[in-house]
Amino acid sequence: MSARDDYLLETLTEMGVVTDEERALAEDEAMSSGEGVVDTLITKGVLMTIQVSQAKAAQFGAEFVEIAEQTIEDDVISSVPRSVAHQYKVVPLYHDDLSVTVAMSDPSDLDAIDALGQALNKEVKISVADEDEIEDALKQYYGAAKDDSVSKLIQDITEGDVQISTLGEVSVEDDGGAVDADTPIIKLVNTMIVEAFRMGASDIHLEPLAARFRMRYRIDGVCHEQKSPPRRLQAAVISRLKIMSEMDIAEKRVPQDGRIQANVGGKSIDLRVSCLPTTHGESIVMRLLDKEGLKLGLGQLGFLTDDQQTFEKLIQLPDGILLVTGPTGSGKTTTLYSCLNYINKPDRKIITVEDPVEYLLEGINQVQVNTAVDLTFANALRAMLRQAPNVVMLGEIRDYETASIAINASLTGHLVFSTLHTNDAPSAVTRLTDIGVKPFLIASATRCLMAQRLVRKICQKCEAPATPDNSDLLALGLDPNQIKDPNFMAGKGCDKCNGTGHKGRFGLFEVFVVDDESRKMIVNQVTNTELRKRAREVGMRTLREDGARKAVAGMTTANEVLRVTVGDED
Repeated sequence: MSARDDYLLETLTEMGVVTDEERALAEDEAMSSGEGVVDTLITKGVLMTIQVSQAKAAQFGAEFVEIAEQTIEDDVISSVPRSVAHQYKVVPLYHDDLSVTVAMSDPSDLDAIDALGQALNKEVKISVADEDEIEDALKQYYGAAKDDSVSKLIQDITEGDVQISTLGEVSVEDDGGAVDADTPIIKLVNTMIVEAFRMGASDIHLEPLAARFRMRYRIDGVCHEQKSPPRRLQAAVISRLKIMSEMDIAEKRVPQDGRIQANVGGKSIDLRVSCLPTTHGESIVMRLLDKEGLKLGLGQLGFLTDDQQTFEKLIQLPDGILLVTGPTGSGKTTTLYSCLNYINKPDRKIITVEDPVEYLLEGINQVQVNTAVDLTFANALRAMLRQAPNVVMLGEIRDYETASIAINASLTGHLVFSTLHTNDAPSAVTRLTDIGVKPFLIASATRCLMAQRLVRKICQKCEAPATPDNSDLLALGLDPNQIKDPNFMAGKGCDKCNGTGHKGRFGLFEVFVVDDESRKMIVNQVTNTELRKRAREVGMRTLREDGARKAVAGMTTANEVLRVTVGDED
């Protein structure tokens, strides 16, 4: 029994709604059926859903309301966009300039409450109402949701919308009986992929929880919960995805990786699939890669004019190594692709080694790593150097062998681009030293170290002038009284941005151009703090400083910059 169920049962018992005997019987039955204790009590008719809602309200110290008895004004309804209300299953009751009070059925869903506050850019106060009443109110005030149920999505999907294939042929018998009547499950899985693609999601998360099977789409770096498949379909959906991505469906104890190829609306989409065993079943994450969708120039990445000019000069150097650093999902690969597009001329031969090849680039030789035949980063890099390239791009430096070959290539007349997983630009030196590269080689080869993060753009359709909190400005290192020509903006939320006020992302950058003094410091193995101080002296802006400039220019919000950056080191 989950801790949440346990606390709720205690509250229901204290309210006198459930007796100790009824509770004990339900616990025994729930243990054998796998259903939650509270759900079992509802099924047996011991509890009504309204009583559960009242208990949740008491548990969290929130007011219980009966929505049917409330008079909700039109301006209150309009304070929460239709898409947001349906997404988070909330009905607004009251609002003012700073806050909105909403009715929801589960006050324990703190992630949803936080996301709702972000979407509305207001403080969210919670009242509790019965789930059925909320559904009725949503239909009354907003109309039926476009994706009211998974079954409706299945019915709506048309033949030819999506074609899914795997690298090999899969027979129906391979399903192992996990999916009875394949077609509905196939349509369900296809619908997930189609809807995620249409909404601009980068990832699909399918997570088995104690009481439900949760589905979320990551859009512009933030997870949004969607209408999830019923819990009873969990095993069938996961089995179907494992078959499509050529995983072993019988193996449920170890993590697995696979790939799916899809054609959505005539576009070729690759899905990288990761399967991870968890307490309540296997969690699936799918990364969507539109191989034809990358059309970015350097200006579109988010560079301001001065940084862009600096970077354009660097990427046209004849040799040396340029490293882009940042955590997973910070846009490093996209930046490298944009660099290659910028310098891709008939007089230059460009070869890349990637795992996987995420986007197809015209006029560039791209090599896919294949460990099954020993085509590793290092082996591919050795072979490609015999192809006499001018420019080499490595998807990632992961070990000493790859790093050593890359740096030697940069010292012998090649321009090398690659990525590292570090928090800031100067830390790349420490990372290379840690994997065994000699400091004098790092100093000789490195031309530029650049760290980046992605922040959400303000939605252009619903943007409006805004006044950020002084505390946020001070956290960004800005004096509210000394900002010249501020143009602070924020999104109000609309259908285009799904009520979030944000649409799309761009980069924050710290660009460390390595000069002679910096090279001496690298050879002498100074601390990262000292190297960072030197980087500031030669003109490097930190991620937060770059974000502050862009917030003042109205490209994003101060709160968004604070969300993705850490405080600067002295």
